[in-house]
Amino acid sequence: MAKTKPKLYAVAAGRKPGIYTEWFGPGGAEAQIRGVAGARYKGFSTRDEAEKWLKNPGSAARTGQPVPAGLPEKPRDLEGHVLIYTDGSSLGNPGPGGYGIVMIDGDERLELSGGFRRTTNNRMELMGCIVALSRLEEPAQVLLRTDSQYVVNGIMKGWAKRWRKNGWMRTPNDAAENSDLWEQLLELTERHTVIFEWVRGHAGHDENERCDELAGAMAAQEGLPPDTNYEQKRTSVLPPLF
Repeated sequence: MAKTKPKLYAVAAGRKPGIYTEWFGPGGAEAQIRGVAGARYKGFSTRDEAEKWLKNPGSAARTGQPVPAGLPEKPRDLEGHVLIYTDGSSLGNPGPGGYGIVMIDGDERLELSGGFRRTTNNRMELMGCIVALSRLEEPAQVLLRTDSQYVVNGIMKGWAKRWRKNGWMRTPNDAAENSDLWEQLLELTERHTVIFEWVRGHAGHDENERCDELAGAMAAQEGLPPDTNYEQKRTSVLPPLF
């Protein structure tokens, strides 16, 4: 699965319509459409194409309108995009955990899953995103849907970038959890153009439900490998026995 990353982003409806050379950042296109209902935007490889589209966006524009639960999921123009669904779970939190992934690229559909013997829900939510984006061989345009607000807000609201800038500290006194996985995910979002979109879990979204099934099945398996970074960190903070 590989797509060409756009060089320009045209925003027809948003905070400041225009053509942008970057997606993320305060001066990027994503900042113009984040949280804007009915936002319309599209990626292009040339400025001429972007300018022509801005003059007549038509119905092909991507839109920020949400999809009511139970309705067919077609809220965006997904032409040229890889659509990814992910979910993660753990039994006991912490406990045995798993992640499930569904990747759709045109007519291709791929399911992936994996798990660990002791981990957390949030780590599995992050791991699902990491594994999915790592499967893309070339820079791609991606719409990633997850029911984890932790993941969506961490990327789309810039929390993870701020934690990294502050030496992985969430506050001056509190370290950000799961920094090993956030670091990997940030690197992947800098390679690919990714929009993270929250979907309500257990609300009739077929692919989200499938990811939940995959994650739960993996968490229930025996003989899972260790989530090494998590187990080492937990061991390092336990008090001595004597």
